[in-house]
Order: sequence, then C-alpha cells, then structure tokens
Amino acid sequence: MPELPEVETVRRGLAPYLEGARIEAVRLNRADLRFALPASLPAELAGQVVDSVGRRAKYLLFRLSGGKTLLSHLGMTGSYRFADFAYKDPSRYYEPSQNEKHDHLVFELNHPVHGRLRLIYNDARRFGFIDLFAREEDCPYLAGLGPEPLGNDFNAAGLAQRLRGRTAPLKAVLLDQRVVAGIGNIYASEALWRAHLHPELAAGRLVRKDGAPGRRLDDLVHGVRAVLIEAVEAGGSTLRDFRAADGGPGYFQHHFAVYDRAGEPCPTPGCSGVIRRIVQSGRSSFFCPVCQKR
Repeated sequence: MPELPEVETVRRGLAPYLEGARIEAVRLNRADLRFALPASLPAELAGQVVDSVGRRAKYLLFRLSGGKTLLSHLGMTGSYRFADFAYKDPSRYYEPSQNEKHDHLVFELNHPVHGRLRLIYNDARRFGFIDLFAREEDCPYLAGLGPEPLGNDFNAAGLAQRLRGRTAPLKAVLLDQRVVAGIGNIYASEALWRAHLHPELAAGRLVRKDGAPGRRLDDLVHGVRAVLIEAVEAGGSTLRDFRAADGGPGYFQHHFAVYDRAGEPCPTPGCSGVIRRIVQSGRSSFFCPVCQKR
C-alpha cells in the first residue's frame, strides 16, 4: 500500500501536467473499483479545469474550477499514466502497469502549455477508489484524520495529547490515521528505529504524568519527519509495483535501516544488535533489540 512519500511522489509528478488543464471528456471502462464509481462522473467533470493537485494523508485531491474535489486513493496497485507522452524530466509518479485491460478511467485533457493529454487510471487489483465531493469538509474519508507529519501541526506537544493514557503498542498507534496521517508500515518501522523506540512500547509511556511530552517523544517526531522527507526526496520506495514515470524505480528502499532486513546487523554506529522481525496485528515490524529496548 503506498504511503505518504509514494503518494506525494505521484502528486509531484502529475501536478505540472494537470494544474491548469481543462477536462474535455472522461470515459469509464467499468462501473466500479473498490467502490462504485459515480455514474454521473463524466458529465460532472467535463469542462472543469484542474485548479490544483493536492494530497491529504494517502489521498490525492484534484481540486476543480467549479469548487468540487475529485478524491483518489491508489489502493495497492492503482496508478496514473499519460498515453503517448514522453517526459522531458524524470518526474516520478506511480506507474506499475501498462496492461490496458486494467485501464478503468480515461481523462481527455487540454493543457495550456502541454496541449492535449490522455491520463489513464490503471488498477489491476481494483483496491483503489475515486469519488467526487462538493466540499472536502463533507468527505468521510478525510474526516477525523490526524495532522500531516510534515506540517507544523505535527509536534511533540500535540502528539502527547493524542498518546496520553494509551496502552496500545507504539507501532500500532503510529499507523492510526487519526493520530497522524499518512504513515504506513514501512515508515513507522524506520521512524521508530531512528528514535530508538521499541515497536511494542506502550504509546502512553512517552508522555509525562503532567501531560507534557517526554524527551523520547521529541525523538519520535524528529524521526518521523526525517524519514519521510528523505523518502520523498528519493521518490518513494519500490516494493513490488512502484515505478518512476521514466521507467525507473523509487529509491528509498536502498536506504532502509531495518525494514525487511531481519538477520542483518543494526546500522546504528557502535550497536552490536541484529535486526529482528515480529508480527503485530498481522503486519511485520522490524527493529533492533539492542538499541530499541522495550
């Protein structure tokens, strides 16, 4: 499942070619993805101009000139690609498949600089979904999301309020989108290693009795920010399907410290630990038992 860095990579790759583009027509090749597609989508999108391409958590947000927002979640294999279009620069976006039998939506666009473009949504497993909302504040997928981990609202003081009294394992709490938006399994493991925190540590133990954040909570915030920034700059991680627009992969998987590295030495300088894998709520967690003591 793409996490924040991968979705942000998609956004950055698409934005220069979508922002300012007029949607001439939309073709639906099937009636549903994970959920039913709005039957009125072609009629409602025709004639709209894409004002901006945004992201909230793991959702892409195509904001339109008429005030509505087209929301897209990539699921596990969802992708966007341009037909008959060669990139001049290696801007990356999510392009795992060009098998036309999985092309489910086609957007005919006219951009003031790039001219006529055909944007295709492809999704082999159909776990992604697309919906249209008159107002983003009425969108149930966006309601109740926690702060963006790269924004100013994500800080130790605010995180302390959400963790206070929580006995759930820290890794599980980081994956709760109501606590912080956009973090998934890969980057939770990487951030916890950077902060030297055990994934099974009770989340509330990072908060002092008076409700103030402890020092280790500052370390966690720093670790989350650092790993996400580096991953975005690397163009995301290639696990199975993630690819760049120019056919190359995302590169952050080459910088994983602990994820999928069970049995390897811990990369913390001077640490003698060996990376371990455990299963938490059906998901793999990777950590160093020496420098991430519980």
